[in-house]
Amino acid sequence: MLTEEEKKFLDYWERNRDRQKQWWRQWLVGLPIGLAIAVPIFLNYLSGWYKRATMIASSQFNPMVLIVAVLIIISFVSIFYKKYQWEQWDQRYRELKARESADKRESP
Repeated sequence: MLTEEEKKFLDYWERNRDRQKQWWRQWLVGLPIGLAIAVPIFLNYLSGWYKRATMIASSQFNPMVLIVAVLIIISFVSIFYKKYQWEQWDQRYRELKARESADKRESP
């Protein structure tokens, strides 16, 4: 038998499965995770704690490269994280559906 929480999850996932698979929604919802990883990289560059690297960066480095790299990191991490989470939820859904159908076959 399925618990009440598992039944609620099945109902929720059946209604929202396709909506959460859209890449732009995964990107929007996953942005905080991507920002949590990319912002410290950007802040590390701006802090100037390593003087020699700061001297080299100011003479040979284009800041647009860093900005583009940070945006790519944010996008990749946000989409990858939400796709991974979607796969986990879908796996749980399929396992619960299989258990539900097995329970129905067992009880006459």
